[in-house]
Parts: sequence; C-alpha cells; structure tokens
Amino acid sequence: MKAPVKIAVLAFGLYLTSAAVFAQPRVVNAQLSTRSAASGLDRELRSLIASLSGPAWAGYSVPMIEGDHRMCCSDSSDCCGTCRLEGRSSGGGASTGSNQVSLESDNQLLVLYRIEAGGVQKIRMFSPGCELDAGGLPFYWITSVRPTDSVAWLVSYATRPDEQRDHLADSAVAAIALHRDPEADRALESFVSVSQPESLRERTAFWLGNARGKRGYNALRRMMQEDPSERVRDKVTFALTQSREPEALDTLIEAAHNDKSTRVRGQALFWLAQKAGKKAEAAITAAIENDPETEIKKRAVFALSQMPKDEGVPLLIQVARTNKNPVVRKQAMFWLGQSNDPRALAFFEQILKD
Repeated sequence: MKAPVKIAVLAFGLYLTSAAVFAQPRVVNAQLSTRSAASGLDRELRSLIASLSGPAWAGYSVPMIEGDHRMCCSDSSDCCGTCRLEGRSSGGGASTGSNQVSLESDNQLLVLYRIEAGGVQKIRMFSPGCELDAGGLPFYWITSVRPTDSVAWLVSYATRPDEQRDHLADSAVAAIALHRDPEADRALESFVSVSQPESLRERTAFWLGNARGKRGYNALRRMMQEDPSERVRDKVTFALTQSREPEALDTLIEAAHNDKSTRVRGQALFWLAQKAGKKAEAAITAAIENDPETEIKKRAVFALSQMPKDEGVPLLIQVARTNKNPVVRKQAMFWLGQSNDPRALAFFEQILKD
C-alpha cells in the first residue's frame, strides 16, 4: 500500500474512532455500562426497564436536525456546564457553561431517560459537549440506535392519554422535533391532525416552527387554515414567528386580517408587532382602519405600542390625531402616555394649546 493511501486510511479510521467517542456523553458520578440496540431500541429499553430494581438513567445519541440547538443546563450560574441529572438542577436547556465544549458531535442529540418503578419518569435532551452528573446512579449507554426506532419510542410517550404524563409528552415532542430523520416530520404532522387532543396540537406547533424548516411551516399554514380550535390557532400565531421561512410572516398577516376568531386576530397582531418591518406595520394599521370589531382595533393600537419606538410612536400619533373612532383615539393616547417619548410629549402639548 502506497504511503498516501495508508495515511488516508489511517486518517479515516481515526475519524471514525473519534466520532464514536464524541457521540458518547461526558458522564461523571455514575455506574456506567454499555448496551446495544442492534435488535431494536424498543426491545432493548423494555428489557432494561424490566431488569432494574432501582432508579437509573439510560441514553443514546441520534443525528440532530440542523440549526442552533445546543443544549446544556438551564441554570448556568448553578451548574456551570455540569448538568446534574438528579436534584433540583436537573433540567436541560440552553447554556454556555465553562465545561461545555464545542465538538463535531454537536450535530448529535443525546436523548436520556430516567427509569424507575418499571417505567420512564423523565426524558431529557442534551448536547454531547455537556458534562452530565448522574448522581451516583447506574447509567446505561445504548449503542447502535436507529433514529426511526428512537422516534417510534418517543411517539409512544408523546401520545399517551394519561394527563398526568404531560411533562413526558412535552419532552417527547421536543426530542422528536430535534431528530434529523424524515420519520420525525411524519410523526409531528400526525400530532397536529384534528383528531388529536388540543394539548398535543398546541405543543407540536411550536416545534414545527422552531425546528422543522419549510415542511414545518407548511404544516403550520395548514393548521392556521384548517384547525377548528381558536386555542390551537392562537398558539400557531406564535409558532409562525419562530419559523425562518419568509412566507411565515405572510401567513401571520393573513391571520390578522381574516381569521374568524377575534382572539386569534388579536394575537396575530401582537406577534406581528414583535416582528416589526413594513409588512407588519401595514397589517397593523389596516386592522385599525378596517377590522369591524373595536376590540381588535384596540389590540392593533396596543401592537403599535410594542413596535420599536421609531416605528410605533409616529404611527400612534397619527392614530390619535386622525382616527374617527373615539375609543381608538383614546387608546392611542394612553399608549403614547406610556411611551415616555419626547415626540409624544410634544404631541400632547400641541393638543393642549389648540
């Protein structure tokens, strides 16, 4: 074998070895064991759960969807990048703690399960760069996990009917949304079918916007058009603001104009104000002028007050000066008074002198 070929083969072998190492978690304070899911994740986890006589943690890694989804501890001032799986600081969330390292394996998602009393009690997600403190419990690292098997296992928790399991459903939906696998899209889309409970449709909407790109946006658009629940469509308005697809803003504007629910139109206006921009401005001012319900006009005035001052204050002054509805003018003047903006003060001085 020629030298360059030998070097290439060696480099590739080192890459595979390092990738395998990076895919494993940085676990401390644990009784660490390794198991294989080559025969199926469901079979392996059920066998493990049945064999345990006390609490333990089990976990594996799967490819994570593209995007800035680095996850460590929610309280970085307390755990400083070392995430305690047991105790009060056991939550997973965004962190830039000093013990978190950036590795090529950050495109991997760690999915962990706390097992006790014959079942899963918690589901947690972390980045491989986080250091995990297992609190002295057994920790079973599972290899050879197929992403489709992981999604299927999580679906069983996302769709549980037991209301006391809502915390598991929340975590399961989030974990599915972070999988880089087409099966994750299919699962999430099934969760927003109108035959599913409202609570499941609501929690799924956020992740469709936050993590699933164009396909997630298309699902949100269908929800906004077809879901019969105003409570669900309310949540979709926020989910649209989380999408990076440019069409999401147009769908939000459409909801502000035409949704049959006063509540949903109002929420769409509120979130449009957070987005700002000329399209949002036009939609909000159109609602003030054209929506048939005074309550929506008032919500639209409030939305102007939430825009950046350089954009919102002049519009509020215009509404206060020219709108024909006295309730709307009064609302605009109220929010101008709350703005502490010199232009608002000058406007009030002018009114008093006239």
